[in-house]
Amino acid sequence: MGTVNALSAAPAAPVVQYAPETSDPALADKLDSLVRTFHGDVGLYVRHLPSGQAAAVRADELFPTASLIKTAILLALFDRIDRGELDYHQFLEYDGSYRYPGMSEDILASFKPGEKIRLSKLVMLMLTISDNSASIWLQELAGTGTRINEVLERCGFRNLRINARTPGREDAYKEYGWGQTTPGEICDLLVKIRCGEAISPSASEAMYRALARSYWDGEALSEIPPWVQVISKEGALDQSRSEAVLVNAPSGDYVFCVITKNQADESWGETNEGFALLRIVSQTIWRHFEPLYGWEHAPLRNPLNR
Repeated sequence: MGTVNALSAAPAAPVVQYAPETSDPALADKLDSLVRTFHGDVGLYVRHLPSGQAAAVRADELFPTASLIKTAILLALFDRIDRGELDYHQFLEYDGSYRYPGMSEDILASFKPGEKIRLSKLVMLMLTISDNSASIWLQELAGTGTRINEVLERCGFRNLRINARTPGREDAYKEYGWGQTTPGEICDLLVKIRCGEAISPSASEAMYRALARSYWDGEALSEIPPWVQVISKEGALDQSRSEAVLVNAPSGDYVFCVITKNQADESWGETNEGFALLRIVSQTIWRHFEPLYGWEHAPLRNPLNR
């Protein structure tokens, strides 16, 4: 492939518009029953975009993003690409300095100084497998945390912020870690991308494609038929689990985000209470909006067991 900026020649995506938000009491009751007994704090937001039907639990409260913050890095990176300051497919030379502490499985961390990688592949590592080493390099390429927060402010986000490696955000970093958001705002970002309103229509299209390739499909995505397209990002800390998803469902797109904090279960296996919550919330939302679809999991057999 050449190094021509893919966005410069891309035709504008059609602008998508959705209905105003309205309360969905039936869905709210279902979701409230799921979070009521959770051992920790839960924030949740969901909206069916064509109808506007929505439900929320502490959706305007701040929660740690963990790796959800990589969507903010993506947004600011594409702001630079859209301005012509970076080329999406340009080659970058690794200097050996971008290694996230304790993440020995990061693919980028296995690179040797002097090896080259395309910017677009670095984005793939950040989003598809959530490579933290790639993400801290991309945070710098996006202009550092300070500039990322300026882009977020300019795009109308008042709560979504990056804290790590960002001067002046030290206290926020101690409380929330790499980033902070409300469940509602992270959903707003995904909707902006879907509607072609994130930076530009062509940038939104490229971001949508990049977000549709997640390796981590064992939680919320596992409760959606595998042939239904989704864009998503997930995150996890010892006391927090999170996932934000926009589903191109048969009855129309819907978006949701679940974030926990202060959760008692700090285990990292499949049965972690936070992971289980992501799955049951996703299943409940899918069945609420698609009651006649009739899809069920195929029986799992080794080596497909999670």
